[in-house]
Amino acid sequence: METRRLGRLGHQSSVLIYGAASLGGVDQDRADASIQEALDAGLNHFDVAADYGDAELRLGPRMPEIRDRIFLATKTGRRTFEEAWSEINRSLERLQTDHVDLIQMHAVCDLENLDLVTGKGGSLEAAIRAKDEGMVRAIGITGHTAQAPSVHTEGLRRFDFDSVLTPLNYKLSTDPQYADDYAALVEAVKASDAALMTIKMIARRNWQEGEEKSYDTWYRPFDEQRYITAATAWLLNGHPEITGLATAGETRLLRQMIVAERERADLTPEAAASILDEVKDYASPFVDMPI
Repeated sequence: METRRLGRLGHQSSVLIYGAASLGGVDQDRADASIQEALDAGLNHFDVAADYGDAELRLGPRMPEIRDRIFLATKTGRRTFEEAWSEINRSLERLQTDHVDLIQMHAVCDLENLDLVTGKGGSLEAAIRAKDEGMVRAIGITGHTAQAPSVHTEGLRRFDFDSVLTPLNYKLSTDPQYADDYAALVEAVKASDAALMTIKMIARRNWQEGEEKSYDTWYRPFDEQRYITAATAWLLNGHPEITGLATAGETRLLRQMIVAERERADLTPEAAASILDEVKDYASPFVDMPI
């Protein structure tokens, strides 16, 4: 699998980042099988969060075996120093490790939450302390709304975050405001040599009212290989600034994303966009978010 430099952190990260939200509600056997599938495919960057149900607990038992083989990132969604400090310590216990490579300020989707995180007594102070004490090696920021890129650009003005995790897919890129906000974020990331990672690549649309939710994702994902491959090719082949993309929060979709990463070489971004234009119900997942 292709690897890309994770900004100034220097780690050569697999372009597919294991999205461990997929482990939040599964048993240990299913978790172990999915983790092994990822490792066998060459994924060396795992991304989890304290808020992802039991995901940290599912990853923890594998750490004695794989900790030195992976870049391990987690997140805190708490907003005060005290709450975040407690949660970071709890995450280390659940993950069965004495440090993570990256702690991310989770779900910073608007300026109000950015103010809480970066203000006096905010969670960023806990992350800085954890870094000073060797519990974490780097600090990042994440978000998952249509406003996330602009909020993250402002975040980089306030603090020299090592990484940004923000949404991007073909449909989002066709919105002029979103495209402009994302372009500004790219410039800010390049200026600081931070790592830029993305989420929601295979989000197709929101679940419709009364529709059976056949996957664990909060949005309706693409599940046809043709469209997953096209979405992957559009993103990775057309956006060299992206160091990696998080796989969907559903273990059953991991294999198709691995296949897509292997098959994408023959698709130009333009050809991939033409394939995705076939999808009549393709829409932003942020139209009616359930969370």
